[in-house]
Amino acid sequence: MYPKLTDDLDDLPELLMATRAAAERALTSLDTRPVAARAPEAGAAPTPVAGIGTAGALTRFEERWAPWFSGSAGPRYFGFVTGGATPASVAGDWLTSAYDQNAASGGDSAAVDLERETIGWLAELFGLGTEHHGAFVTCATMSNFVGLAVAREWLGEQAGISVTHAGVRALGRIPVLSATPHSSVYKALSMLGIGRDELTLVPVLPEREAVDVDRLAEALAALDGQPAIVVANAGTVNTVDFDDLRAIAALKERFPFWLHVDGAFGAFAALSPRHRGLVDGLAEADSVCVDLHKWLNVPYDAAVQFTRRRDLQFAVFKNVAAYLPPPVGEPAYADLTPENSRRLRALPTWFSLVAYGREGHQEIVDRTTALAARLGKRLAGEPKLRLLAPVRLNVVCCTLADNPTQERVDTLIRAVTGSGEAVITPTAYHGTPGFRVAFSNWRTTESDVDRLCTVLTTAAEHVTDKGNPAPADDSPR
Repeated sequence: MYPKLTDDLDDLPELLMATRAAAERALTSLDTRPVAARAPEAGAAPTPVAGIGTAGALTRFEERWAPWFSGSAGPRYFGFVTGGATPASVAGDWLTSAYDQNAASGGDSAAVDLERETIGWLAELFGLGTEHHGAFVTCATMSNFVGLAVAREWLGEQAGISVTHAGVRALGRIPVLSATPHSSVYKALSMLGIGRDELTLVPVLPEREAVDVDRLAEALAALDGQPAIVVANAGTVNTVDFDDLRAIAALKERFPFWLHVDGAFGAFAALSPRHRGLVDGLAEADSVCVDLHKWLNVPYDAAVQFTRRRDLQFAVFKNVAAYLPPPVGEPAYADLTPENSRRLRALPTWFSLVAYGREGHQEIVDRTTALAARLGKRLAGEPKLRLLAPVRLNVVCCTLADNPTQERVDTLIRAVTGSGEAVITPTAYHGTPGFRVAFSNWRTTESDVDRLCTVLTTAAEHVTDKGNPAPADDSPR
């Protein structure tokens, strides 16, 4: 055995304690260090030849890289829709690596049974029925990919074609309809061979991002009975707008289409009695995307997909080889997802659900939506800023009150990021440049909202007609 491996094996308990201490330093400093970090210009180090052991690697990491990692796990990282990681989910994630299970099939481990149990809990939380079967995947992009892959196979079934054998070319052009699709939907269509250009944008309701269901019905009628894919939104990225899922599902009585719902983070509205009506009709979907490393606050590399047609999912993703035993009973997850080898990414979710239950995660949803409403109310009263849309759930979409050019808005965003107080992300809403503030982190409190308000209003006041803010304080804090 290589000497450094021997040393690390002998010192394993001490090394794990040192790693725990490094993680503790990172997590306990989130409230005081800058939320964004700009690494100094430096070239890549040469490939290591002689190893320096785990202790040496940990020291080098903390010296060279750790100071320049963002505070994305903390309470004032409002970019994208980024949750943190609850203590229970961190514990589950560490044990995922320690046990190193390949959750692809059963027979030698209970890992797949744990995943099935967790999937069942999630389906119940989101109000899905027993006819919906699910699996863990890496992210919302892959969840959308799997759902649309099953939809593609369903289109083949309608035409008497096995797409998994004949290929997508056997279907010809595939109509896909959506109002405000996430960018990952376009990526999935590209990967599936359907093509980005096949997605037809259906008009939205006035001053909304939600689909006009009457116009969707017209678009489906124009297909003259040709089966299609409809991608609906349970929470758009900019304004968390929701399509009327119940009304869309009712159109299936008149038109043949597969209903895929992208509920990457909006599906979590189901946990809140106040907001549950937004996802009314979700259980009617043929496939559903949910991203867990957003509002469930588990570490990255965790999402789920659900579908009613697991038989078609198996047809798409089945993995046949002489060294693999044929499936008995429940299909192996290697036969349901793109990966043949799968880490047990269900374990952090299992830990968090067991640790905090439905009530704990409902509290996170209710509290963060209340914080978004608090910020929206504050910004609505600021003369230098204006809301671009109502605050419907957990995202505040805003811009400068006067002359919101791209340059001026970008300058404001740079000032906020450069302050070290918070991270927000740019957007455009109905052609107007703006920025988004997304609430999903379990640690965020009212004081974090107040700190953000201060830096936002200060930055807005200092944006001149040339778009130059006051110098940002980049010192660590």
